[in-house]
Amino acid sequence: MKSAYELAMERLQKQAPAVKLTAAQKKEIAELEKLTKARIAERELALKAEMDAAADRMDIEVMQKADARFKAEKQKLEADLEEKRRAIRARGGKK
Repeated sequence: MKSAYELAMERLQKQAPAVKLTAAQKKEIAELEKLTKARIAERELALKAEMDAAADRMDIEVMQKADARFKAEKQKLEADLEEKRRAIRARGGKK
């Protein structure tokens, strides 16, 4: 007798079968992830300098705005990465 988990996994597999990625697609996704991490780090460093300057001036409002801007930019970059991942997966074994 199958567990509820096994039955749920079977139903999920029927609805959305797992996509087998080629080595090239895996490499492409890894490169996209690496590039996104680099862009996030770059933005974090740029805004850190701005936040440090605001901290020296004790300007909490500027610090909060810089932090909010960083979070929004990070979220946008991550959403863009996920969209690109989906596009690669949608291609399936095709290139």
